[in-house]
Formats: sequence, structure tokens, C-alpha cells
Amino acid sequence: MRRLFPVTDETAAPAPGGASGGGAGREWSLDELAAAYAYPEPGPGGPAPWLRANMVSTLDGAAQHDGRSQPISSATDMRIFGTLRALADVVVVGAETVRKEGYRPARAREDFAAMREAAGQPPAPAIAVVTAGLDLDFSLPLFTSPLVPTLILTGASAAPDRVAAAERAGARVVTAGDGIGVDPARAVRALADLGHTRLLTEGGPRLLGQIVAAGVLDELCLTVAPMLTAGEAQRIAGGPAITVPHRFGLVSMLEEDGFLFTRYGRTRPAY
Repeated sequence: MRRLFPVTDETAAPAPGGASGGGAGREWSLDELAAAYAYPEPGPGGPAPWLRANMVSTLDGAAQHDGRSQPISSATDMRIFGTLRALADVVVVGAETVRKEGYRPARAREDFAAMREAAGQPPAPAIAVVTAGLDLDFSLPLFTSPLVPTLILTGASAAPDRVAAAERAGARVVTAGDGIGVDPARAVRALADLGHTRLLTEGGPRLLGQIVAAGVLDELCLTVAPMLTAGEAQRIAGGPAITVPHRFGLVSMLEEDGFLFTRYGRTRPAY
């Protein structure tokens, strides 16, 4: 792994024979990854919600292959994936992605146990599923055996029988919209009211598109895979185009085996 941006004394060009200085010739420790992806420090007014997205894309813009993101990922991408989860209070994910990717509860990681305890976090982040119809299998481990109760983010008009089924399974249902769907800005506020300010979304593309359109995304962690897939795979964000594109700035870029691990951020919005 090597750091390409920002340029520091650890940013080193490969030397003859492939050797390089800094961190370029070795695997980064989990502590180093955690430091590289740390959430912003709380301001004078205390913690404020910060929503980051973690996605992967091929060179030609595909966010999936055969309907899943795993085929375009890598071992290092998965280490960063685990690190981002370990830093988060809650992982926000769309119901379609839960079904397609076979989501399970976030697990406790011994490597991050002391860090989470020091930050006042439970052993693992909660999973928050965004769903209008609550068309979910509540017998799955995500609902029956999480370390932290799974959250359901839905609208006020959600079917009462599905809400009751979710609650019987042990999930906590959180209203984050006046109608049948979820308002992303309201979801952020609702999670913050529960004490979850370090927010992470893993999509999928439909949910990320809604978050982008609502203007509540603070940071994008994007892995660019050195692959071409063609086909008709989704981009990392879908849905209607926004009127004016949102401009983000490059925060950092790491590289390993041709994979680029980028962070883009913007000025914190007022929720």
C-alpha cells in the first residue's frame, strides 16, 4: 500500500527493482487504516452527524458484476471495508442490497475492541435497513441474532403488520418519513437522535442516489478497481439526476495492485 495523496514524507516513488520507501512496500496495519479513515473530530457544539458512503466501481463505472460487488473487490478493499465498519456507529443499507448481498449482522472485531470501547461504542455497529415496504425475511440472523439490535428506517405509512413483524423479530423500527418512504435528511437526524453520529452507508446504488439527491452525503470513500466489465451494471448511485452536480474535494488516495482507494469530502452541511 502506498499513499498517493496528500503527498507526505511517506509518499515514495518505487525504487529500481520495485522497492519503495514509506508504507508502499508493506501491508498497512489496521491501526494505520483506522487513522487514515478517521471521522472528523467533534466541534465545540459536540458530535454532529457525518455520513460517509463506501462504494467500489470498475474503470468503466460498474458498481456490480452479476448483481454483486464482491467480484470487483480485493483483499485490501475488504480490509478497508471492515475498518470503515469498525469506525462507524451504524451502517445504513437499502433493503434491496440486504436481499441481494445476503447481509448479516456486523461482527465484533477484537482488533478494534479497545478503540470502540474508548469511543463509547458498542462492540459492533448497528445495521440500519432503509425500506418502504419492509419486504424482508425477519427470520434471518440480521434480525434474530445481531450483537446490536438491527434498525428499520421506514415511513410513517408503513404497513402496521410488517412493522409488528419487524418488532417481534427484535428490530427497532424508526420513522424517518411522513409517507411510505424514507427522507434521507430525516433519517440522518433520527439516527443522530439515537446517538449515532458516525454514519456509514454501503448503498446500494438506489439508496446512494437518494442520499446524494437529498444533499446529505458528507464523504465518499470510493475504491476504483482496475477492471473493465462492460455490460449494463448499475453505477454507484442511481435515480433521477440532480439539478446542479455536487462538488467534492479529494481528501486522500491510496494505491495497491492497481486499486485506488479514494476519499472525497465536502463542507459539513447544516442538518
